[in-house]
Amino acid sequence: MISTHILDTHLGKPAHDVVVQLFDANNQLLAESKTNADGRISDFHLNEYQMGNYSLAFYTAAYFQGLGLPTFFPKAVIHFSIADTAQHYHIPLLISPFAYSTYRGS
Repeated sequence: MISTHILDTHLGKPAHDVVVQLFDANNQLLAESKTNADGRISDFHLNEYQMGNYSLAFYTAAYFQGLGLPTFFPKAVIHFSIADTAQHYHIPLLISPFAYSTYRGS
């Protein structure tokens, strides 16, 4: 399972209604979802994951525009590898209008 959540460190709140797309190593779109009110996507609901490389694209421009804030990064893309398909892969994103960071969550 792959999950994510986005925290807006500028406001200290979850970032809701952000479109996130999941891509495979060939840049083929596998799934798309929006973060909920808690800034989370609990699962991209794919029937099966393979070992290999993936990426998540977080489309943050509309989120910041909705707040009336400019942003330097209209999209954040995080590349990651799945080594064990039985594990849960949680990829959090911390955003502000001029920075973002990530880590492997649990």
